[in-house]
Amino acid sequence: MKVFVTGVGGQLGHDVVNELTSRGYDAVGSDITEKYTGINDINAEYIQLDITDKNAVDDILTTVKPDAVVHCAAWTAVDAAEDEENKAKVYAINADGTRNLAEVCKKLDCKMIYISTDYVFDGQGTEPWQPDCKDYSPLCVYGDSKLKGELAVSKTLDKYFIVRIAWAFGNNGNNFIKTMLKVGKKYDTVRVVNDQIGTPTYTFDLAKLLADMCESEHYGYYHATNEGGYISWYDFTKEIYKQVGYQTNVVPVTTEEYGISKAKRPHNSRLDKSKLAENGFALLPTWQNALERYLKEIEF
Repeated sequence: MKVFVTGVGGQLGHDVVNELTSRGYDAVGSDITEKYTGINDINAEYIQLDITDKNAVDDILTTVKPDAVVHCAAWTAVDAAEDEENKAKVYAINADGTRNLAEVCKKLDCKMIYISTDYVFDGQGTEPWQPDCKDYSPLCVYGDSKLKGELAVSKTLDKYFIVRIAWAFGNNGNNFIKTMLKVGKKYDTVRVVNDQIGTPTYTFDLAKLLADMCESEHYGYYHATNEGGYISWYDFTKEIYKQVGYQTNVVPVTTEEYGISKAKRPHNSRLDKSKLAENGFALLPTWQNALERYLKEIEF
């Protein structure tokens, strides 16, 4: 099986390529840079691709002829997406770029896996969001652009997986854990939001699921985060410091008290993942276990 993976310079794409090659599949990685820029090297062919270039997407995918495309590339700078000068670029990448890929997947009759986000919902209430819920109401430009990407995939293809994740962390890039380790080492006290509730997603674990989906025909919408229960960013920080032995004081604050952010963020990022098990996919390990394994992989 040949799989084309976008965004391999990021956390998830890097792990997906490595998981696919470890299974003996022919993986081809791509990103916008001329050469691969992530940590280590990827044991796969690398092709430079700007997914907003419709002709380039067509030419490259038609040449590669993949059996599946795992689309990890995205604009993920949530606050910067709110800046007027960035909005056109955000939609060009997250919506139009995704449509470009979907249209070629349709032409080639190959399956597509699109990575989406809890930000497509309004984050109200306390009930976990169901994967097939269509009650969309994104609060920010990033969420709206990712929703438009979802719709581009679902309206173009029959053979697709739309996988919503939240609070991603991986080795190849920056994330919340790395940030909190830096500030926890530098300051005696940190303030962390305690009214946004969800579950982290370790990209190493998610990559295994996405590889399984490449082998499956149980298409549709899914939610995939680690198990272990729903928590706040405050809870997550407490566990991070507990596992590394930091004595940093963690003070819980509301989103309003914390301020700073340009983009509105969902308070309820609980994602129901039962559909995974219903369709024979293995649930991800607990986030506590994922964090323990992750901390052994990084330097801090």
